[in-house]
Amino acid sequence: MAIGESPSFPTERTDLSPKDKKRVVGVTRPTQNFSKAENFETMQGGSATSKAIVNGDAFSHFSANITFAEEETFKLGNALFRKLWVSSPSSTQASDGLGPLFNARACQSCHLKDGRGHPPEGTADDTSMFLRLARDARDAKEQQILARHEALNFPDVTYGKQLQELAVPGLASEGTMKIAYEDVPVTLGDGEVVSLRRPTYSVEGLKYGPLEPDVTLSPRVAPPMIGMGMIQAIHEADILAKADPDDADGDGISGKASLVRDHRTRELKLGRFGYKAENATIRDQSASAFVGDMGISNPDAPFNQGDCTSSQQACLDRPTGVQERLGATEAPDPVLELVTFYSENLAVPARRDPGDPKVLKGKELFYQSGCVSCHTPKFVTRRDAENKAHAFQLVWPYSDFLLHDMGEGLADGQRVGVADGREWRTQPLWGIGLTETVNEHTFFLHDGRARNLTEAILWHEGEAQAARDAFASLDRDDRIALIAFLESL
Repeated sequence: MAIGESPSFPTERTDLSPKDKKRVVGVTRPTQNFSKAENFETMQGGSATSKAIVNGDAFSHFSANITFAEEETFKLGNALFRKLWVSSPSSTQASDGLGPLFNARACQSCHLKDGRGHPPEGTADDTSMFLRLARDARDAKEQQILARHEALNFPDVTYGKQLQELAVPGLASEGTMKIAYEDVPVTLGDGEVVSLRRPTYSVEGLKYGPLEPDVTLSPRVAPPMIGMGMIQAIHEADILAKADPDDADGDGISGKASLVRDHRTRELKLGRFGYKAENATIRDQSASAFVGDMGISNPDAPFNQGDCTSSQQACLDRPTGVQERLGATEAPDPVLELVTFYSENLAVPARRDPGDPKVLKGKELFYQSGCVSCHTPKFVTRRDAENKAHAFQLVWPYSDFLLHDMGEGLADGQRVGVADGREWRTQPLWGIGLTETVNEHTFFLHDGRARNLTEAILWHEGEAQAARDAFASLDRDDRIALIAFLESL
């Protein structure tokens, strides 16, 4: 598809027989029976679901239905995901090329135990959290670039696409993210007061001059890695069927599809990964993280100086880690393929206690409150998925993977493709109840401001205001039940 051409996505499933379509419609229909668990509800990731003992490694198991040969590929990808990169030149030539500016030395440094990152709380550092830097179009030419989806936004002329808090020896890092919190008391329907914390972000110690005045700072904590292959295998028609950008049905929910360019083919695709659905594929997400977070060039992002800009000459002058005998980039093939395969096959853990009376009550309240308007419970993946392990699986991500206006409270003011400064992709909820088990914290939302699930819900505004208010009006026992349902996912 040529740049500027309108995308053409199927409006119906193209991978199913009439009999299969009927089955899919039936099995994905929202339940109306909350007296017992639904069939297959325990298996959140379909037959790929991990049934391993629940412990700190709950997010690190491979899909249960991959082949023995694929297990080896997964383990090789895991080794590269955990690999610590070093600066150039180095005697470990297969591992050098870090930076010169960077946020982390390994994928695992941000995606701690393949789970959720955190803000710098107490003694914890901010390795798993960083600031995206971007501005909107300034003139008609730049507006056309965005309209043709040739770019998602525009970087800061000096500091690039994100603030890099670390640097190789002998080079100054860019600066340090600072967070200030303001307490915001919220009174619930039964009189209980919950204190939210509203963050304000700034940068201290900028080493290369000021940021441009119209550049916005958007914080990100690393999201959990589970279930990504299944998300990629959901048919476009099933996601687009839930889009209602003009709220034609008048229900106050106007989900919008993200359109992005495939990094290699430049074809327009449906964005489904990232907090603003800025990547269409797991490979694109991985390639961007390699170069943006660690400064490691790869075949899909061949920038050997990482996020260095033309204003940072000392950075550009640093040696790279390219080894001609290995390839033209610092992480040549098959590194990217192996890390992508690993990321595609991190299994979703099985549900816990889906038939517990309190959990079932919480599930009913979750539905009644309108949460499922965005957090779509289930899909059946496409029959023609690239990996057979992901094909024709009933999965329970609790997301529609669309962009929604979440209100001013969560707004970052930063445009990312078709997502404006108030819009975010609906986050999948599977595994959310194991965050504390895996990552030893309960910080939620894109910037970790919420210290528990109750706070996360109360930050929902915009299109989610009615659902948020329904939760806030519940009595204490019902709120506890709804949270118990979320913790069972």
